Amino acid sequence: QVQLVESGGGLVQAGDSLRLSCAASGRTFSSYAVGWFRQAPGKEREFVAAISRFASRTYHADSVKGRFTISRDSAKNAVYLQMNSLKPEDTAVYYCASRPFFDMSAITSPGEYSSWGQGTQVTVSS
Repeated sequence: QVQLVESGGGLVQAGDSLRLSCAASGRTFSSYAVGWFRQAPGKEREFVAAISRFASRTYHADSVKGRFTISRDSAKNAVYLQMNSLKPEDTAVYYCASRPFFDMSAITSPGEYSSWGQGTQVTVSS
């Protein structure tokens, strides 16, 4: 099991950028696939992006493709979400989560992840 802590959220204007970080402790983080999800008030948790154990594969939701980029630094036990050209509809609490494998049939489903961080708020004003 890994422990995850997100950071980097904040209040920005439309068109701005933010980089979220997901720091891990516990077992070797590099052996886990990691996903970013977000949840806006009154809405279900939504998949944003995922990255495989050795960063050989990534997958981004259509709603963020071309604007957000997931990456990881195994030496720092961290995964990042670079968010550019932010829109008001990106406003949500962002969570990182881990699972053992990068499985395309599972990575977009919150229920397939075993560990979660506490979330970081991202608010984009128009």
